[in-house]
Amino acid sequence: MVIGVLQIDLRLHTPQNLKQKRGVIQKILARCRNHFPASCAEIGHQDLWQRSLLGFAVVNTSEQVVAPVLERIEKAILDNSEVDLINVDTEFIHY
Repeated sequence: MVIGVLQIDLRLHTPQNLKQKRGVIQKILARCRNHFPASCAEIGHQDLWQRSLLGFAVVNTSEQVVAPVLERIEKAILDNSEVDLINVDTEFIHY
């Protein structure tokens, strides 16, 4: 079993408060949940309205299956004009 973990640190352009930030983040997470076989959540920077740390996890039997899914998630978020990528961290855990 392979668990692929992706953490994406983002800077958000449009929010002026935490409520607006939640709307942007929920839209990004909903799009990822609908298009990719991954679990996702905001895992950091909840109290900052211009930053967000998103976490994604994909489980499968092979790293060759997990890695492309994580790459497509990263590309989909990069295509969003409302955010800039600060940092991306990918890790594979083999059991």
